[in-house]
Amino acid sequence: MFDWKKPTVQMLGRWQPWHDGHQELFKRCVAKTGQVIIQVRDVQGASGGMGQDDNPFDWETVCTNIEAGLLKDGFKRGIQYEIMMVPNITNITYGRGVGYTFEEESFEENIASISATKIRKKLREEGKLK
Repeated sequence: MFDWKKPTVQMLGRWQPWHDGHQELFKRCVAKTGQVIIQVRDVQGASGGMGQDDNPFDWETVCTNIEAGLLKDGFKRGIQYEIMMVPNITNITYGRGVGYTFEEESFEENIASISATKIRKKLREEGKLK
């Protein structure tokens, strides 16, 4: 079971849509503490900031996509991760080091080059997304 008191890795994003790059990031995150909180920025129909205006997926669709993607690798909501909606967070600020570690993960080119923008474009070309 997901333990709200246990050290947890936070993943914050729009997830528009969840893709293999996100999946690989999740795998690294869950390996650190055994559980992850996936925070979904509430951006449907709004701008997520500069260059982040294309947000067609609603909360339910984002959650469904995340759950389906993670289930392919055997990860289950309520066990290794939880999902929560958060406001349209555009800035993260802290005053001093109080137990948080900020880490940027680097991936091989085949993962780093995955683009949700390109995925949305392809879905539109195929008539699967307006």
